[in-house]
Amino acid sequence: MGSGIAQVAAQAGASVKIFDVNPQALNSSEKQTRDGLAKLAARGKLANDQLGEIQKRMTWVSSLSALEDSDLVIEAIIEDVEIKGQLFEQLESVVTPETIIATNTSSLPISRLARRLKHPERFVGMHFFNPATVMKLVEVIAGAATDPTVVAQIVATAQAWGKVAIPVADVPGFIVNRVARPFYAEAFTALSEGAAEAGAIDALLRAAGFRMGPLELTDLIGQDVNFAVARSVFESYFGRTRFVPQLRQAALVDAGWLGRKTGRGIYDYVEGPDSKAPTYVVPTPTDEHRQLASKLVDARPGELLPCADILIGKTRGLTARTESNKCGRPVALLDWFSIDAEGPVGFATSNPSASDVAAKILAAMSRPAQPIADRPGLVVTRTLGQLANSAGDAVFEQVADEEGIDAAMRYGANYPFGLFAWADRFGRTALVETLDAIATETGEALYRPSQYLRNWA
Repeated sequence: MGSGIAQVAAQAGASVKIFDVNPQALNSSEKQTRDGLAKLAARGKLANDQLGEIQKRMTWVSSLSALEDSDLVIEAIIEDVEIKGQLFEQLESVVTPETIIATNTSSLPISRLARRLKHPERFVGMHFFNPATVMKLVEVIAGAATDPTVVAQIVATAQAWGKVAIPVADVPGFIVNRVARPFYAEAFTALSEGAAEAGAIDALLRAAGFRMGPLELTDLIGQDVNFAVARSVFESYFGRTRFVPQLRQAALVDAGWLGRKTGRGIYDYVEGPDSKAPTYVVPTPTDEHRQLASKLVDARPGELLPCADILIGKTRGLTARTESNKCGRPVALLDWFSIDAEGPVGFATSNPSASDVAAKILAAMSRPAQPIADRPGLVVTRTLGQLANSAGDAVFEQVADEEGIDAAMRYGANYPFGLFAWADRFGRTALVETLDAIATETGEALYRPSQYLRNWA
């Protein structure tokens, strides 16, 4: 991470010094950075003269005193308050009083890290995302003592380096690691409840636009790392239920099934990457199915349309069985889908007789049908709704504004859309009604709509 940040700064024109106490780490950093720049030049991303100038601006140093003339120092070491604090004390004895000291911490409170500094007003969070040379987002976090002019300087610096810089309140998880928790939690909940197999759950979220499904992403991150973040955020918010860690993930960690790095996690990587991919049989739709499919695209959540002797529509949070009991007919419910996307769409029915109709209507949209257990909010709608809920909490608690949170999730977590942009697309009033229905059907208060979403709707 530190090497990536240094490369970003050097490519933007800054003179950079990279310090580490470990000589091997310094050598590795220099080799990694020079190799990375050479690859950019080989691909035509950098001219040879640019490559030479960037390399001249980068120096690897083994003495902290070499940083004495720096305008900005960015720390990117182990996530340990005590170790970071010792480094910051040493830095203050070396740099000038005007030097800004920034930390790349992803989870530690900025105010706590600043307590050992004589000049906490020049201390700020500058959280890059990995790999720093690729990911656009930088969360800029002010501690209680941080001078607002320092925040403004760091935002401007990050923007000059080609980044999307978002000012964030000093809260656990900042924006991305806080707001994203339901993406993983809802997938584990769906798996634990038997909503569908892991591969199908991931396929549904990929079909919603995400580059990776949540379960395969936890295998890539490492189940131990992802679970540790879940526990940290949960405990930092004193057990707030919307951030509850998942027992299914804890069991993976206890078993040592940590994902790709151990060869087994949610998936068994010895079998190969295709072992988790679901297969689909796509039936042949009739003209009636095609006509109804075109109407369903524009239908509101909960609007049920007749086809033969059943009713079909998009979920509004209730189960198909509850909807059927209300109307006295078999019901098929579709999960949220984007008409311009590809891949499977989930559905559940109150009666097996409705399954063939749902599959044929989805086939008319050129989408495979993925059966899901009849559960409130199904999978995609429930996940996106809870993510929007988490985003609403963050705005209500003044972590950042809507625009900042949407940008953070797009550029820091690679989401296909901002969560408030999605809420507008779904309909905020419909979203509040859907979340209320999920909370009522499940009996879980964590699905109750954020006060911010309720107020806005």
